[in-house]
Amino acid sequence: MARSNRTIIQWLRWPIHYRITIIVLLIILVFGEIISLVEPQEFPTTFDGIWWAVVTVSTVGFGDYVPQTYIGRGIAMLMILAGASIVTAYFASISSAAIKRQHSYLEGDVTFTGKNHVVLIGWNEKAKEMVESLQTVKPYKQIVLIDESLKESPLIENVHFIKGNPIHDQTLLKANILNADAAIITADQHKNEQDADMTTILILLSLKGMNPHLYCVVELLTEQQTNNASRAGADEIIKSYKLTSHFIMSSYLAKNGLSTFYSELNPASGNMFQVIPVDEQFIGKTFKEASYDLLEKESILIGIKRGKETKVNPPLSFEIIRHDCLIVFTH
Repeated sequence: MARSNRTIIQWLRWPIHYRITIIVLLIILVFGEIISLVEPQEFPTTFDGIWWAVVTVSTVGFGDYVPQTYIGRGIAMLMILAGASIVTAYFASISSAAIKRQHSYLEGDVTFTGKNHVVLIGWNEKAKEMVESLQTVKPYKQIVLIDESLKESPLIENVHFIKGNPIHDQTLLKANILNADAAIITADQHKNEQDADMTTILILLSLKGMNPHLYCVVELLTEQQTNNASRAGADEIIKSYKLTSHFIMSSYLAKNGLSTFYSELNPASGNMFQVIPVDEQFIGKTFKEASYDLLEKESILIGIKRGKETKVNPPLSFEIIRHDCLIVFTH
């Protein structure tokens, strides 16, 4: 009795559309076999009986096979009474499952199963611009958006929406953080600057705790949390307050429409910054000599990165050494 009860419980745990599918298949196979045994002249093979059962239960009714005897018609009546309602329930369950799946996707409740994707945390105008840029530069790249404030997915191609708090492990697991390529954390626009930066640090700790090798880019709104972001393992710290103020001040000093130039810094426009390890051919050369060589390759040398130190537009006589990295503006 206990074993029977266990079997029933396991059966009831299956999704309803799986159970209905099995029942429909059993009805078709059993009645198809029975009708071929009862009326062998009208249904020469078992397959003919199964074909008739499928056509009859689905209410299509081609009429190519019809029972001729009273027993055969009685069997057909039983199959119709037993099968038609179940088949209707079968298609209804499939439709319900499809609609439920669609709603779950829109509501951000479907786990992402891809790999080598970019996890974008926080939805705002900056995030939207980043998505558009990434889709232009790398259209094949999958993006997983994690946000707690959105009610439903923004429905952008190659963007998989996960609704939830990115501090929680369950949310990050849904985003398949263990197989992600990188994560970008934007500042929470619904909080003040101090609270937004503290939230960013907590999210960073959660990401690095689950995937220590994940490349993380974080946006900070204040200077106070810079050291904490470094300690938490941020690979890149974007101080948006400094970038914005520098651009505004440069525009004021130039007084000649620098804002149109800033728009060209978008990777989607075809131009982008790159940090590349120095080749053997550049070792020992001056900044001036390396600049000429790179110009022939349609790249502009902006500066040199030496360890943690970055020199932008150094003196022309600045000598490039091994282990330096070149900061270039290219397309």
